[in-house]
Amino acid sequence: MNKINYIKAIGLHVLIGLVIYVSPALSKLYFLGVFVYFLNKIFKTKPSFKAVQVLIACAYVVGAEVFIRMTGGSFLYEASKYLVIVFCLIGLFTTRQRGQPIAYVIYILLLIPGIFVAAFTMTESTTLRTAIAFNLSGPICLGIVAVFCYKLRVSYNAIQKVFFTMALPLIATTVYLFLYNPSVRDTITGTGSNYAASGGFGPNQVATVLGLGMFIFGVRFFSQSPSMFFKLINAALFFLISYRAIITFSRGGVITAIIMIIAFIYLYFRKVNVFHKLRVSRLFVVFIGIGFSIWVYSSLQTGGFIDKRYANQDALGREKEDITTGRTDLVSFEIDEFLNSPIVGVGVGKIKELREQKEGILAASHNEMSRILSEHGLLGLIALSILLFTPLILRIKNKSNMFFYACYMFWLLTINHSSMRIAAPAFIYGLCLLSINYQTANTKKDIKTLSKLKITEANS
Repeated sequence: MNKINYIKAIGLHVLIGLVIYVSPALSKLYFLGVFVYFLNKIFKTKPSFKAVQVLIACAYVVGAEVFIRMTGGSFLYEASKYLVIVFCLIGLFTTRQRGQPIAYVIYILLLIPGIFVAAFTMTESTTLRTAIAFNLSGPICLGIVAVFCYKLRVSYNAIQKVFFTMALPLIATTVYLFLYNPSVRDTITGTGSNYAASGGFGPNQVATVLGLGMFIFGVRFFSQSPSMFFKLINAALFFLISYRAIITFSRGGVITAIIMIIAFIYLYFRKVNVFHKLRVSRLFVVFIGIGFSIWVYSSLQTGGFIDKRYANQDALGREKEDITTGRTDLVSFEIDEFLNSPIVGVGVGKIKELREQKEGILAASHNEMSRILSEHGLLGLIALSILLFTPLILRIKNKSNMFFYACYMFWLLTINHSSMRIAAPAFIYGLCLLSINYQTANTKKDIKTLSKLKITEANS
């Protein structure tokens, strides 16, 4: 992408963030526009490129999901997950699949018995449709994405375009957050998650998607910045998005982003030649400096409260007893319920209801691993094992995907601190199942860049 198109794409989404802040009602129009635009693009794209176009469409929806939710643009709370499912199903029926994702078909089937268990144990307080939509939309979305992405071959250029497309609505999100809360100092009262700095929305979800933005522009700083112009733009966007992620005071998304960046740099460094190893090393030193400056600026803007947050201290500097903010007890309850109903579990959406009945606590653990065990029992354990081990087995056979560990770690860490309340972990999980071809390039510049990478598709 040349300089002008790069600036146009970024500028458009700066404008989207500004316009929707001024008139939030336009968020619904934005949502409809996204759906119509990408649906049209998918059907008009040639069959040979349709699979990539599906990935691009899903990526944009994933990047825009939290922004649309926080601005009231979603007609249904889980609408973004439904769009990802629809786009992937279109892809499945209109493109030729290279693999046989039997494991993921079995995974989807294993989730069905939990619906019947929930139906047989319904109470007056149970709304089965809502429980299914809220608790199964994420896992089903993941299953459909995994079936579509399994062994799907895409070019290096294509996967970079997918990530950049995902980042564009995150730029709009960041602009909106700066306008919504220009001075974080005025909203800080302690070291707890900051809703005001998160656009009035859930800090956990906002930090999670902004963490993706950190990762994407971190990657672009190292691998997609052929000139000083691109380096400065990508570094600036990394700085701004990272700052807004940090001041949500939600640690999970930020820590996950850092781990993703490290995982990518590790594989990227291993794949390039000696000359580029020196280049990456120099950029890494600069990148560390940028990261340090972000933290210092965040600390100054929060009056040092962010330092206490990450040191697990309260506003007075006293160390908190539970670094998980009570989530360990919630997970323990779910494990106990799994042991009480080990075969088929307690049923979809029932664990939250049981916790309220037995302990008087209406809260979710935000841990997808313990939830699937408690609600689906032994079937859930098998389903979870499929998710955990299938990508790793695939990786042994095909090591072409340099984004594998970053994507896999994002999914694994995110479902442990934010469950699957947004579509991001489902879609990013699918990306670690891709097979990336580094021999295909669309421009002379891309060919020159890729020729310096010592990468082969099946052996790296």
